[in-house]
Amino acid sequence: MALSAPLPGARISAVVLAGGPRDAVALLDPSAPNKAFVPIVGQTMVARTLAVLRTVPQVERIIVVAPFVSSALGDLVDADEVRRDGARIGDSLASGLRGLPADEPVLVVASDLPILTRAALEEFLSLAHRRDVDLVYACVERRTHAARFPGVPHTWARLREGTFCGGGCVQLRPRALPALDVFLERLGRARKNPLALARIFGWDVLVRYALGRLSIRAAERRASELLGAPVAAAVCTHPEIAVNVDRPTDLALAERLIIERIVQ
Repeated sequence: MALSAPLPGARISAVVLAGGPRDAVALLDPSAPNKAFVPIVGQTMVARTLAVLRTVPQVERIIVVAPFVSSALGDLVDADEVRRDGARIGDSLASGLRGLPADEPVLVVASDLPILTRAALEEFLSLAHRRDVDLVYACVERRTHAARFPGVPHTWARLREGTFCGGGCVQLRPRALPALDVFLERLGRARKNPLALARIFGWDVLVRYALGRLSIRAAERRASELLGAPVAAAVCTHPEIAVNVDRPTDLALAERLIIERIVQ
């Protein structure tokens, strides 16, 4: 896919989320405060993410949200500022967005994207720039993903246009954070309760989703209603934006993909 040249003045701040507790991935490395600081092929995941962001011309400022652990600071040298993480993802987001203009888009990036590339980020920013909305969410169609990385596990959503997984990047205007925080809390409490999910999304949306008849446009419309702010999906063609590390078994897979890229 050909990308449009960066527009004059289209500069953006980036927030990298590297907070959270020690999970099963972090337990593989006793020195890691959380999974973001677990090394793969000699470099921690958060350091990889920051290094890639530094190559993107549109990104002018990088804020990383992470535990304040002195042993981890060496992995954050590519950040312009380090801020303390919070107990919840909403708290960490609020920390990263604090002081940024409420109406200007911010690129929010997960720290566990070990093969993220400049091309993937530039494509996402280009797609997001075309949508005048408060939140843009990256996703990748399954056929696109399988063509590059067959067998990589994901949670897939079957929609009318195809089957998609989520990516690790969001473009967000800070003014949308309060509503987003409330929505994430509601969703977290309801995730295992079909009736509660129906109250959030509506039975019509859930039925159409279950039948594979929910369109991207309808999903965007319902998400916008729930947040009280316009929401859009960015269908990306670079699956690197969606390859993340959720489980200990993902580390070996990520290592293989990194080594394959090095030797190509």
